[in-house]
Amino acid sequence: MMRHLYVVIDCSRSMEDQDLKPNRLTSTLKLMEQFVDEYFDQNPISQVGIITTKNKRAEKLTDLAGNPKKHAAALKKAVDTPCLGEPSLYNSLSLAMQTLRHMPGHTSREILIILSSLTTCDPSNIYELIKSLKALKVRVSVIGLSAEVRVCTVLTRETGGSYHVILDESHFRELLLLHVKPPPASCSSECSLIRMGFPQHTIASLSDQDARPSFSMSHLDSSGGPGLSLGGYFCPQCRAKYTELPVECKVCGLTLVSAPHLARSFHHLFPLQAFLERPVEEAPGDGFCRACQGRLKDKSTFTCPSCQGVFCTECDLFIHDSLHCCPGCIHTHSPQ
Repeated sequence: MMRHLYVVIDCSRSMEDQDLKPNRLTSTLKLMEQFVDEYFDQNPISQVGIITTKNKRAEKLTDLAGNPKKHAAALKKAVDTPCLGEPSLYNSLSLAMQTLRHMPGHTSREILIILSSLTTCDPSNIYELIKSLKALKVRVSVIGLSAEVRVCTVLTRETGGSYHVILDESHFRELLLLHVKPPPASCSSECSLIRMGFPQHTIASLSDQDARPSFSMSHLDSSGGPGLSLGGYFCPQCRAKYTELPVECKVCGLTLVSAPHLARSFHHLFPLQAFLERPVEEAPGDGFCRACQGRLKDKSTFTCPSCQGVFCTECDLFIHDSLHCCPGCIHTHSPQ
């Protein structure tokens, strides 16, 4: 349910190639913004960090964090980054591993590398580093923008990741979005109960004479922001205030989420069954969709194997892609 992912972006000289328009770097950063939005939509209590590598060095663009706005802002600024020299896989993996090794065992540790260059300039034996990554159960995947590289094949095979080379920009986007869904967890993964807080959004009335505006802890990380306000989410443990969820409380360390965030992270463990496709003539019921109540006009209908509810094509897509639960089953099991 909880993922920690570092994305390594190659910013070497080869990213100036124009086979992706206007060049590889701009195209990659644009797709990365979409990826970050999708990632946090499907994994709201997970975290992402971004590392760039060029000129034989690696540096963090953003630390591991659960704030998509912070990553989007950093990616927009990175468009003007000069592409120099060669990348260093070793330095990038080592930098990511320094943080991931301290993550708890019940979370997944992942690295996704977007590699444009066909070479890597490393200060030490990368095969020894691969053994360390495998021992720490860090899963490394690679998306190549040029061609297959032998060291990446070994890296992904040993750590249980995936390796793909893009065909064009649309294929690049498809490959990126494959990493939105969490990877399957191994049987040896640790299990642990985690304390979480579910704060309600409260707003003090303007007519309340005792109401006092207060600062949000969220603004410690940003120079701007509204500053003082009367409302917000208050940590149930220490009463620190935040403007948005999910977030880890900076005072007591409690993870603050809402119920929908938890539900969206949970559905990957128990995915909704595929509905049975049938011709509209054979569909049971009165000829109306169970969800939108519209008349079934398409040639095919979709029936839930549990509640036998019949759905149209649009509702079937919405239920499996966004809702992740059958409205017919929920209505059937709800207390009367």
